[in-house]
Amino acid sequence: MKVIICGAGQVGWQIARHLSGELNDVTVVDNNPDLVRRATETLDVQGIAGFASYPDVLARAGARDADMIIAATHSDEVNMVTCQMAHSIFSIQRKIARLRAKSYLQAIHSDLFRRDHLPIDVVISPEREVAAAAMRRLSAPSAFDTEMFMDGQAQLLGIRIDEDCPIVNTPLRQLTDLFSTLSSIVVGVRRDGTLFAPESEDQLFVGDECYVFTNVKDVDRTMEVFGKTHKKQDRVVIVGGGNVGLEVARTLEERESRVRAKVIERDRQSAEIAAETLERTIVLNGDGLDAALLREAGIERADAMLAVTDDDRANMLAAVRAKAEGCALAIALINDPSMVALMGPLGIDAYINPRATTVSSILRHIRHGRVRQVYSIGDAEAEVIEAEVLSTSPMAGQKLRDIDFPEGVLVGAVRKGDELLRPTGSLRIDEKDVVAIFAMAKDVPEVERLMQVSIDFF
Repeated sequence: MKVIICGAGQVGWQIARHLSGELNDVTVVDNNPDLVRRATETLDVQGIAGFASYPDVLARAGARDADMIIAATHSDEVNMVTCQMAHSIFSIQRKIARLRAKSYLQAIHSDLFRRDHLPIDVVISPEREVAAAAMRRLSAPSAFDTEMFMDGQAQLLGIRIDEDCPIVNTPLRQLTDLFSTLSSIVVGVRRDGTLFAPESEDQLFVGDECYVFTNVKDVDRTMEVFGKTHKKQDRVVIVGGGNVGLEVARTLEERESRVRAKVIERDRQSAEIAAETLERTIVLNGDGLDAALLREAGIERADAMLAVTDDDRANMLAAVRAKAEGCALAIALINDPSMVALMGPLGIDAYINPRATTVSSILRHIRHGRVRQVYSIGDAEAEVIEAEVLSTSPMAGQKLRDIDFPEGVLVGAVRKGDELLRPTGSLRIDEKDVVAIFAMAKDVPEVERLMQVSIDFF
């Protein structure tokens, strides 16, 4: 597949990394020559320096025979014009654009992106995706990472193993015997900074970070088995009243169960906009690092604090200050993956990675076959792929034990019709089943082959 990626920033670079690693023909376009050089020197991609919305630049990037274009520059307008050029001049079939301005995303303007207006097939909103990720964090406060699958029937939980975890040093194969009615599967483990797919004889040790796939009905029990408690989030403090913080606060207001939320925003104009937009949320104008202001917001009584400004360091420091003031749960938005290693020493409970969230959203729409969901784990180290099994798939008609999965691949769940099943060796995979698979990055192409996906694309 030939793909043009416009924008060589964090999101564009990660998408290029994924697609070039899977032997796609990728060309990166950016008006910053340094970013283009970084992409071409570190990845197996071609690079064009220039403005992505210029027809001659797209022509040099190979738009005349491209299968897809992904517009992920920092400008909404450039992304939209780029997709228009790709459609009107080069007839590129698949067009994906990242848009951030809320005005473009309002429901009353949904017709704007039809093929006879602005022809964009998929619109990705980072703010909405990050806000949704924040809400998932609140739904599983003891998990450092989480994502929903199978139309909300299954959940991936990132759980850190502490000293009081009841199953420390227990072989994973024994978990089935000890908790026979529990639908949870450990699909990934990070130990000493290295992520891997565990085998049945592997044990969990203190300090491990494991990824567990479970039925949503078993989330509370799963957390208990791993030594975690689940507490309802009734009081939430949000540091940062920009697009993400505003979206989170608005979502909390729409919840059926009443949540008392307070927003702290440093910029006065942004604070005034938030106060006018929100109905039941108190907005405080000031610095989220100010201990006195945090106390005024009731941080010591808060069940959770979300730091979602556009400054990683400010978010991490706000989380540390909130914990010091007695907040039970501190979650920080972190763009730079290298800073995630500081979470443990600083006592930060969980984080949200906007880049990984946006990359996952884009991958969901560019994966071959009937892929329904993709979640990128860590620094693009692994993916959880949810897809429908096609009749042409080598998996169709086989039992799980007979399928030749690579070592870095584990099945997290299988859905037959409306029934979510725990994967066992004797479970037969049939056409139209939906399968959720954990795969290390190097094994993703083989997973796509097993799903027999190329036939069903485009």
